[in-house]
Amino acid sequence: QAQLVESGGGLVQAGGSLRLSCAASGRTFSSYGMGWFRQAPGKEREFVASISPIGSMTQYADSVKGRFTISRDNTKNTLYLQMNSLEPDDTAVYYCAQSLYPQPEQIKQVNYWGQGTQVTVSS
Repeated sequence: QAQLVESGGGLVQAGGSLRLSCAASGRTFSSYGMGWFRQAPGKEREFVASISPIGSMTQYADSVKGRFTISRDNTKNTLYLQMNSLEPDDTAVYYCAQSLYPQPEQIKQVNYWGQGTQVTVSS
């Protein structure tokens, strides 16, 4: 069973940057599509970004295109999300997700979730 542990969340002012990391256990990290989802208070969990197993393809939600960058280092079993030009609407708990789909975009496509890391953007 995979274990996903996120880190890097915190409090930042609008316009600032954060880099989230997700450390995955297991020897088959490079076999899975990975993604980031987020959930704001009172809202449903939503797709943010995904990346294919070897990192050749990425997808982003329209709301973060041009500001966020997803990447992975398969030698370190780690997934990243670089977040720039942060806005108050980006405030949410961010979850790392592992999937058998090459680029998961839907919650039902996710096999394993991390515990989440809080990102708070102040105006």
